[in-house]
Amino acid sequence: MKSITLLLTLFLTITSFAQSKKNIFFDQSTLTTKFHTIDELEDLKKGELVKLYIERANEIITVLPYIALTNEADVSLSDIGIKENSDNLKLLKKHHETTTDAFESTSNLITEFIPYADTEKIIWSILYYEEMIKKIRIGVNGNF
Repeated sequence: MKSITLLLTLFLTITSFAQSKKNIFFDQSTLTTKFHTIDELEDLKKGELVKLYIERANEIITVLPYIALTNEADVSLSDIGIKENSDNLKLLKKHHETTTDAFESTSNLITEFIPYADTEKIIWSILYYEEMIKKIRIGVNGNF
């Protein structure tokens, strides 16, 4: 479990650097690439389920604050009409740093506590997170 946390922390550090360097809200690497069926999840071991749980929590933590602005990856401040002045860039950079810290803390908590949960509850939670992510991606024009 600790190796998963280390890999995710490294991934988030790289993601955070890339995000602040590009002056974007969040990038494509933050997003979940595959959604699962209950049958697929039931075939996975608990460690694999915890990893999926962490990945989905990361997307929700990262994207949710921007939902009123955009639900699409790689959107910059200027893309939606926000000036890319030093104050706004500093604010975005600080938010990326704070989000990275929050996710690291959340990831550590999940890594330590979620393995104690019943497997079926972890599966239910992953499916719930995936439904939330789908709704976020549909956006305001998607009839949700």
